[in-house]
Amino acid sequence: MTTAPAAAKNDMAVVGLRTALTILGKWQTSTEQAGNILRISRSTISRARTDKAVSLDEDQLKRVSLVLNIHSALRMLFDNPANVYGFMRMENHNEFFNGRSPLDVVQGGDMIALYETFRRIDSLRGAQW
Repeated sequence: MTTAPAAAKNDMAVVGLRTALTILGKWQTSTEQAGNILRISRSTISRARTDKAVSLDEDQLKRVSLVLNIHSALRMLFDNPANVYGFMRMENHNEFFNGRSPLDVVQGGDMIALYETFRRIDSLRGAQW
């Protein structure tokens, strides 16, 4: 039997996953790219999109959180949706990206790349570490 706090945590995880998938869709990622970024399978993506129960491990939850935080930072940086959702596909010549788009950097599924992408975008808005 699932305890109430565990059930509530799982419900929040599913809401976060669905929101992250929506954001990734607006970044125009393929299902494969979204799965790589979040380290989840196609079947998990499908279940999440059809309101079926899913279970996420700590790594997957951190990835969901980073996608949500990247989106939040972009919303603070830009007023228009074209930049909020298009930035991840834009070629970036800052040192870390070296002419690649942020999406090119994170789509391989490397956690460090996802974290560093968040950190670099968040620093654009003046975030202090």
